[in-house]
Amino acid sequence: MSLEDGLFEQRAARVREIEALGYLPFGKRFDFTHTAPQVLAAFGSVPPEELTEAGPRVKVSGRIMTIRRMGKAGFMHIQQDGARLQFYIKKDAVGERDYALFALLDLGDIVGAEGFVFRTRTGELSLHVEKLEFLSKIMLAMPEKFHGLEDTETRYRQRYLDLIANPDSREVFVKRSKLISSLRRQFEARNFIEVETPMMQTVYGGAAARPFVTHHNTLDLDLYLRIAPELYLKRLVVGGLDRVFEINRNFRNEGISTRHNPEFTMLEFYQAYTDYKGLMDLSEELLRQLAIDVAGDTSLPYGDLTIDFSKLTRLTMRDAVLEYWEGEGKPSPDNIRDPEWLKQATGKVTGGEALVHLFEHHVEKKLVNPTAIYEYPVEVSPLSKNNADEPAMVDRFELFCAGMEIGNAFTELNDPMEQCRRFDAQLNMRERGDDEAHQMDEDYLRAMSYGLPPTGGEGLGIDRLVMLMTNRQSIRDVILFPLLRPEVEIGMADRLRALDK
Repeated sequence: MSLEDGLFEQRAARVREIEALGYLPFGKRFDFTHTAPQVLAAFGSVPPEELTEAGPRVKVSGRIMTIRRMGKAGFMHIQQDGARLQFYIKKDAVGERDYALFALLDLGDIVGAEGFVFRTRTGELSLHVEKLEFLSKIMLAMPEKFHGLEDTETRYRQRYLDLIANPDSREVFVKRSKLISSLRRQFEARNFIEVETPMMQTVYGGAAARPFVTHHNTLDLDLYLRIAPELYLKRLVVGGLDRVFEINRNFRNEGISTRHNPEFTMLEFYQAYTDYKGLMDLSEELLRQLAIDVAGDTSLPYGDLTIDFSKLTRLTMRDAVLEYWEGEGKPSPDNIRDPEWLKQATGKVTGGEALVHLFEHHVEKKLVNPTAIYEYPVEVSPLSKNNADEPAMVDRFELFCAGMEIGNAFTELNDPMEQCRRFDAQLNMRERGDDEAHQMDEDYLRAMSYGLPPTGGEGLGIDRLVMLMTNRQSIRDVILFPLLRPEVEIGMADRLRALDK
């Protein structure tokens, strides 16, 4: 028998002992009056002499994180909502039965207690317990280092342990919630409405990515999990919903890295009667307020960097290459506009693809503070409107921060004939072997033919924004349940079945 199996059987024996005392080992409803943070907030500044047995009674519940037993008295800390509160248990105060229960408790058990708040001799705010209630038995021993669970694989695979053991991890997801709430407030204040669009689509589009494929049995129809909601959101703008946004899950059948997870969250929004320059201004306002709402400041640490979210730097792609290129071969202002020079320098098929390659190689990783890179080549922007002065470029920008892309925006193409030509060009790219090129979407062309007003649209990567605003270097740190290979064997079902024999 393994050590883990032995501990499991010991916990099973404790279940029977707890039942013998008349408690339910997996508890029942507990009507608490305060959470642990509320107790600390309500009584933390009260002078010790005012915290007496005659004071208000409170009922608190939580998970046991420490236990100290000392004969006829003892202490334990419970944890709830990210805060810890000390319980003082004295045999004379709780009685024989409750004190016998205290003797059976393990780290990780969940209990409730009633009593009055006081300060110990060391000054720690505590609950003087007068009644103890058992709420749920832990059957598995906590990891040895659960007071600071460090194994990365365990943290991602067993997020429940990570949240119990690491207050910093819990704070990441609290801040993630604040970030999403901030986005909603900001868009609602600007008269946007939140919508929902299909996650299963007959034609996938709105991005350059490979999809996941599923099948609907009744319709005998192959469907794709969406790679982006863009084309559906623009259909709504055609329909007269001039300002729409969606906080959406997208699915892209691509590699996994510290910045990529096949299932991820984005904010995508569309505003009629504006353009990409109007969205640059809006993006600057959004990022500044997000930093304040999530972290309380516009200047935030990220690894060895300090990121200033108070303003947005703006550069054309060509100017960015000229500014950040280091070393030999740097192009001149004329070279950077010459498609033949660009193709020769990179070996790419078109000058636009070559320019993007140079940007990704020489610039992207060097963009620390929020930066909007605009004027993209038409070859890599099938849904963007051409620049009026230079048709080979489009009115598009991408947002970069800490060396990674966090957003993509453009003045939407609203000419259905040009959109059809762009789709045809993408089909040609697919024939050349680009399996991430855009598909033809006949229904979207039909929708456009009813008239899409001048519109600006943008997508922001929520996971990467959370990384930046919580100082996390891996996307897996900010997704509660990132995709992992399944474990070969767990064995929990067999253990639990054995208890029923």
